[in-house]
Amino acid sequence: MTQTAAYDLTRIFDARRELVWAAWTDPERFSRWFGPRTMATPVGRITLDARPGGIWRASLVGDDGFEVTLDGTYREVAEPERLVFTTGDPDDPGDGPASVVTIDFAEVGGKTEMRFHQYGVNTDPEHAEQAKAGWLEFFDRLAEHVE
Repeated sequence: MTQTAAYDLTRIFDARRELVWAAWTDPERFSRWFGPRTMATPVGRITLDARPGGIWRASLVGDDGFEVTLDGTYREVAEPERLVFTTGDPDDPGDGPASVVTIDFAEVGGKTEMRFHQYGVNTDPEHAEQAKAGWLEFFDRLAEHVE
């Protein structure tokens, strides 16, 4: 049986929308915040082809040699308002979890409101909670980078 889960996160960043957008689409900036604090995301191991049909890929590397690569495809790119991308292949997920992420960026009084929505396929509630907790840590790092 396929399980699905979805959640929403909203965050206000004390930064211009163009800067928050760049943090999601420029590999140099992306490498500074994407991933847990215990891992590095080397800029040379990041691909961000931010256009519909383009691929994104990021390898996270731990001090102990542990490595994980996350990737997917951009579905919608409307600079600097909206990004929609997949993780894995939600149309053909096989046995693994896959999802669609939608991010809307809005200007609010010189700051940026980021609305993040993730819909997961083959995602049980425990995996969804772990993913949500991971994104919250990533967004703390993103705030440190842009603010």
